[in-house]
Amino acid sequence: MTGRNLLKLNVSSLMGWISLAVPFMAQAESVESPPLKAGDSWVYQYTVETGSSGWTKTRNELAVNRVTAANLYLSTKQSGSTQNVREFVIGADWGRLRAVNGKETVVARPLKFPMTIGQSWELQYTEQKPPNSRNKYETHNTKYVVVGREDVEVPAGKFSALKIEAEGTWQAEAEPVSRVVQGAESTQGNTTMISQVQNSAGMVSTGRTYKAYWYVPEVRRWVKSVEEYYTSNGTRNERYAEELESYKLKD
Repeated sequence: MTGRNLLKLNVSSLMGWISLAVPFMAQAESVESPPLKAGDSWVYQYTVETGSSGWTKTRNELAVNRVTAANLYLSTKQSGSTQNVREFVIGADWGRLRAVNGKETVVARPLKFPMTIGQSWELQYTEQKPPNSRNKYETHNTKYVVVGREDVEVPAGKFSALKIEAEGTWQAEAEPVSRVVQGAESTQGNTTMISQVQNSAGMVSTGRTYKAYWYVPEVRRWVKSVEEYYTSNGTRNERYAEELESYKLKD
């Protein structure tokens, strides 16, 4: 084989490799953190379902007040409500922060930039005596996965979104309970009241969680999300969903 023919063969092989590699590289292209700015805002239709029949639907407005290297300062209010605007801070990747056992902890991280299809990350924490709970402790384990592109339609329109799914488990132990049981004992016309203290050990319960987010870079946030909570027997007892109705972004 002449040198000229060998060169043609090498160039042809190289071009073939590039043609095969381009779709893979396009698929592996990362999605960077969005250029969020003060004044960016979104309006969502928010639905809460509890049990088998109870549900409520509201219209919530979310706005960015300030952006720093590490955090987002936000405000939210319910449309038509007389309640004051609520202001709070979250991580720059929309991670939800909360004090757990006296230490600031990320308890939810729906996004992790830069994101690529197939990427995954995990969260795990155990909280002793959670606030607004009768449990002795609660343990949460969640794994997030960027599963791929998916078309989604919401009131704001149709979008090509990057879908992130999260499946997890939770376990909780209730605090021991003491209760007083009273009874009456009668003998020859006399009645005596008897009281007994009964102690019951805290029961351990478990369950599962499922979450999904449809993130659209052009919107700088997700256009749809779902959070579901299941009991140990696989029954769903809570579901939270939001769908984007409108949005305004600063240039």
